Parts: sequence; C-alpha cells; structure tokens
Amino acid sequence: MPYKWPADTDFALWELDVLDRACPACGRMMYICDHRYRRIHTLEGPVQLVCKLNQCPDRNCPGHATTKSPELEARIAPPSWAIGWDVFCWIGHRRCSRHRSILFIQSELLDDYAIKLSDDAIAKYIRRYQVMLAARQQDPKALRRQYESVDEIVLSIDGLQPEKGHETLYVVRELTQKRVWFAEALISATANEVQRLIAKAKEWATSLNKTVSLWISDKQDAFVTGIAAEFPDVPHRYCDNHFLRDLAKPVLEADRHAKVQMRRKVRGLRKIEQAVLKQRSAAVSTNLTNVPVATATVIVGPGNGPSREADSASAVVLEYCVAVRGILNDDQGGPLHPPGLRMAEALKEVRESIQRNLDAKKGGSQKSNSAVWPDALTGDSSTSKPSKSQSESTSRTSTRWPRPSNLEGGVARIAKRSSKS
Repeated sequence: MPYKWPADTDFALWELDVLDRACPACGRMMYICDHRYRRIHTLEGPVQLVCKLNQCPDRNCPGHATTKSPELEARIAPPSWAIGWDVFCWIGHRRCSRHRSILFIQSELLDDYAIKLSDDAIAKYIRRYQVMLAARQQDPKALRRQYESVDEIVLSIDGLQPEKGHETLYVVRELTQKRVWFAEALISATANEVQRLIAKAKEWATSLNKTVSLWISDKQDAFVTGIAAEFPDVPHRYCDNHFLRDLAKPVLEADRHAKVQMRRKVRGLRKIEQAVLKQRSAAVSTNLTNVPVATATVIVGPGNGPSREADSASAVVLEYCVAVRGILNDDQGGPLHPPGLRMAEALKEVRESIQRNLDAKKGGSQKSNSAVWPDALTGDSSTSKPSKSQSESTSRTSTRWPRPSNLEGGVARIAKRSSKS
C-alpha cells in the first residue's frame, strides 16, 4: 500500500541522473527518455527524488526496450521504500543495539524527525534489518578480515527460550572477537540436532583456518556428546554463569524460605494504614460539624482542620508502611547478596529508625508506644500482650507523636534505599 503524504508536506528536490550513459548493448550515448518521481523520508527531512531515466536512441539496439535508472538512487533508498537508508539504519540501531520497543521507536521518530510510520511498517523494516544483519554476520570475506590477527578461537553454545512452549534458539558464539556466528531454533534439542550445529561450527572454523582451543557451555548431555564427537581433542569447560547459578540453588532456596518466614511476622500494615486514615477522617468530620450553619461563607483555615503536627505524624506513619511494603515486595539480588538477606537488613533499619524516634519522645508516651510499634511491625509472638491499663494508656497517648522532622528523615532514608534496590 503506497504511503500517504500530507498535502502540506514541504519536500526537498533532489535530481538524479545516470552516471554511465553508454549503452551496455551497443555502446552508444543514451538520452533521457522519461522521469520517475519518488518521495521518501530522510533524517534531514522529506525528499522528492527526480530520477532521470535513460534509453538507447537506436531502435534496432536490444537495449532500446529497457531504461536505465540513476545509480545513486539505490544508495539513497531501496526500491518501493518510503524511507531512506539513513532512517532504516537508525531504526535497526535503536532496535538491535538499544533494544527499543516498536512503540518507542515510533514515538521517537515522530518527536525528533517528524516521521510518521505505522507500527506494522516499523516491524517490517526491523525484520528486513535483521535479515541483512544475519547475512552480514555470515559473510565469509568479512569474517576473514575480522579474524586475520587471531590465532586461536573459543566457541560457546547455549539455548535461549523466550517463552515457555516456544522453540528454543540455540546460539553459537565466538568469544575472542565477541561475535555471534549463527543461531537456529530447534523444537527438540536432541543429540543429533545439537551435533549438527556443532558440526556447522567446525566447518566455519575450518573455512577460517583457525584452531578451536576451547568450548564453553552449560554441559548439557547433548552438548557434551556433540562436542566430544566433533572436537575430540578440544577441552570442554563449564560456563561460569551456569556454574554459579547451579551452585547457588540451595542458597536461594534457603533464602526464599527465610523470606516467607519474615513475611509471616511482618503483618498488620493495612490495619495501621486504615487506623490512620480513619483517624484523619474523624478529625475532619468533627471540625466540619462545628462550622456554624447560618454562616453563608466559611473560610477554612489551620484552625478548622487537624493540627499540623498530628497530620505530619500521620503522613510519616503512612510513609513507614509504604517503605515496609516495598521491602517485602523486593525480589532483586543474586546469590552473592540474596533478597532475603537484604530484606532482613532493611527491616532491621526500619525497626531501629522507629525505636530512635520513640526514644526521642518525652514522658509516658515513650513508655507506652516503645513496646507497641516495633512489635506490631515484626509481629513477634514471644512478646507478652499489654495489660488493659497499658492499652488504655496507649490509646490516650498514640496521637501525641514526636517531632515529625525526625520521623520524616528516617522514612526518607529507608524509602530511598528501598527504591534503589
């Protein structure tokens, strides 16, 4: 389907003529017989190409029935494309090097270069770019040039499965030059199929006249037998990444169990948030009922709402709850710093932060709340329940918070660390 250009598009005019005007059949000078007009997108703006078509003037010449296009046209844009090579390479670079999504590429083209392309068109250009890139990767001349200064090569093979149930893509890479040699999707990784890929890698190494000094893989059975059959004298080593990942399985399993135990203890966040929000709503409704009914206009000021100190303290409590929830949902971290260990460290910082703020309080408020909030946060079942008088004292003094600045500082540090994680 042809590209629809807006009626108000301002095109730059490029005229192209044939460079070699000698007829390929008879050698006579060719003349311009017609013009072809093309409109394409470039990174410099919309361009209209005026291609001057040449033809042999001799009617008896076999070349008279054909026309010759300007040679420079193919260097600017491939036939029937709405974009030039510069836009095409820009799209491929964003996709393959920066891993941008199609929608992101579409919006960036429109914002930066005023190039409006559909997502289907961009997907089509990306597929063509990948085909060209694969052909370029397997170009024998380019491979020989790249491996001229290399004496020995190191090969690796691994399977990549994008989604469960889909074909696994097996990739053979050369590690000294960090180049992907080839890849092939296999429905089933049988020993014969894998050995066929390894045999293909052997053909590539032989064509380059290079010695394979080492093979690296995750040592699946098919890899082990295939490499031993095609490269009997070449060492086969375990991939460091797979080795550490397999070694860390028991550690990560124990870490997951510890995370489950900690999550069981850290409960009641939603109840705390509901209590604070209910307290806020009650304070606002109480002040609204005290407004005179006969007054036509009511100016609500600081005196009509809850106190600034109580409101700030409530906000800090909610921030604590958000920080703790972020800590509980954090699953980042590898075997060297497991997420369960990071969770325990972060919860310890939260407990210490709350304790520091409770210690800064004055009078009986410190005694009544110091035993409630840390235990409510960790849900420690070994702590004895407070007596009825202590509960009443807690309810009377729970609204008298310490200075909000101290609490806000502790929450900010914890939330910042949780967001970085």
